[in-house]
Amino acid sequence: MTESIAPAELHPRPQLRRERWIDLCGPWGFAFDDQDKGLAERWFERMEPFDREIVVPFAPESKLSGVHETGFHPVVWYRREVKVEKTDRSDRILIHFGAVDYKATVWVNGRMAVEHIGGQTPFSADISALLVPDETQVIVVRAEDEPRDLQQPRGKQYWEEQPGYIWYHRITGIWQPVWLEPIPKVAIAELRWTPDVDRFGTELVVRLDRTPPAGSRLRVQLKGDRPTRTLVDDTYLLSGRELRRSLLLDINDAAIRRRRTLLWAPEHPNLIEALIELIDEHGTVIDRVESYLGLRRIEARDGRFIINGIPTFLRLVLAQNYWPDSLLTAPDAEALKREVELAQSLGFNGVRIHQKLEDPRFLYWCDRLGMLVWSEAANAYVYSDRAAEMLTREWLEAVRRDYNHPCIITWVPLNESWGVPDLDRSAQQRSFVSALYHLTRAVDPTRPVIANDGWQHAVGDVFGVHDYAPTGDMLRERYADRQTIARTFREVRPHHHPLLGEGTEIEDEPIVISEFGGLGFVPQATEDWFGYGQFANPDALLARYEELVDALLASTALAGFCYTQLTDTAQETNGLLTVNREPKFASERLRAINSRPSKAVPSEILDMLIKQEVERRRRERGQE
Repeated sequence: MTESIAPAELHPRPQLRRERWIDLCGPWGFAFDDQDKGLAERWFERMEPFDREIVVPFAPESKLSGVHETGFHPVVWYRREVKVEKTDRSDRILIHFGAVDYKATVWVNGRMAVEHIGGQTPFSADISALLVPDETQVIVVRAEDEPRDLQQPRGKQYWEEQPGYIWYHRITGIWQPVWLEPIPKVAIAELRWTPDVDRFGTELVVRLDRTPPAGSRLRVQLKGDRPTRTLVDDTYLLSGRELRRSLLLDINDAAIRRRRTLLWAPEHPNLIEALIELIDEHGTVIDRVESYLGLRRIEARDGRFIINGIPTFLRLVLAQNYWPDSLLTAPDAEALKREVELAQSLGFNGVRIHQKLEDPRFLYWCDRLGMLVWSEAANAYVYSDRAAEMLTREWLEAVRRDYNHPCIITWVPLNESWGVPDLDRSAQQRSFVSALYHLTRAVDPTRPVIANDGWQHAVGDVFGVHDYAPTGDMLRERYADRQTIARTFREVRPHHHPLLGEGTEIEDEPIVISEFGGLGFVPQATEDWFGYGQFANPDALLARYEELVDALLASTALAGFCYTQLTDTAQETNGLLTVNREPKFASERLRAINSRPSKAVPSEILDMLIKQEVERRRRERGQE
């Protein structure tokens, strides 16, 4: 078994890292089980059914998997032999799966280790008791993913064999990293950082997986990364499995006192590095993990998005994050960083990840490089009690997984009434949407939530509007100011749906045109669907793009926009980049358009607000 020691950008779980972990990506034995006979025949105890090889974590539908079969195969099996060294077996061993679509069952040496339902979220299991005395251990995974089950949260995965319209290739089975991790008898299981910008501190929750020995302590070290300064170094006595503490950062150093060297924002994405050690009564370190946080506050009020007290106009781009040869999975770790860099190079300060939960390493790069993120669930397409239960369970797991990432500024559990198609007529579906909103706010009160983005707003802290109006004049007529927007919300149905749900009114919520544009570059005529407007040459498309963006920037009331979309995807050619991530226009031309000032937050007002915020913080520090 090969040891992998990697920095945060390569670790499959950047927010909770141990030095030692064992990468299980690569070749596995593989088998289709179209007759669903593997359980009855006990394939988890056999070798001969695994007559093929697949490269994990790529789904069998993808080219990079080495299988590349796109037909319906609802049940697939994986098998891998792994050597676990004696030094590792002296501790406990966890097996981690980043995501398996959709229902996974895992056996180790013929005995079941764990089951998990949910195609977008991680799970793990302690397999220590399942290991055999020999070094070689056998891991078997069964994945079940019914392609035509529209109650199942599936996002942009099409339920037909070939992609069509706005839906893409399905995936089945393992599609995120798999790894083993040796851990001690008592281990740190979860960290939760809740920044407190006003007090220059953070609320910390540390959860252990077992009750620690009497007299155990937790040592917490926090260091600023720009410049490196120790901000916290304290030790706390444990009285159970959970520690909750308010940590105030040491900002006495003159360099640290300057807000740009401490706070996180797109212009200065400063991260605070964390080291957490579990120590027994004799001073021996039992467990040691590394993490990080960003000190920032997100507010949605007075019609604006406000980061650390400063209004920020959102310049987002819709990111499907599909790749031609690997589908939902990035082709490699570097591609995740590259996706963030490409969006930034075009002048965007954020991305709306559409209908998928992205790899945590992608979110790490958004944290590190200063890219704002709207995080969105993969939705179902029909409503039922079962569909509601499945989405709720998976969404709560998603919020828990990604709570610590400072880049995430908005949660979006539903998009365009997907999975709640009768929202205006069904009190039950309205209750579900409202419940998702309040449940999300209950587990994370620090971020705005859009219960249903696009139209039929039932409840939310932000109003996201999807409007593919073909001209800038139409956008100006609809969104020029608050009064115009109020009329638009009452009278206009951009997609034949009311923008406001029953009984909903606009108050002071920020309004974001969270989908617009969708302009396609189609050199030759085609009958396929490519976007919300087709152009035969890039110059004509860029001119229309400029017209649409200028119209939104001219509004005195909008809080931001999100252009559809970053890259061409499958049959869609409405990306600013090709499917191979090649620019269709010079990046500097797009960046110049996207960087123009917004009338909603004029530069002179912004400068005044920044000065007021800096002065307020100086007064607060003086009082402390």
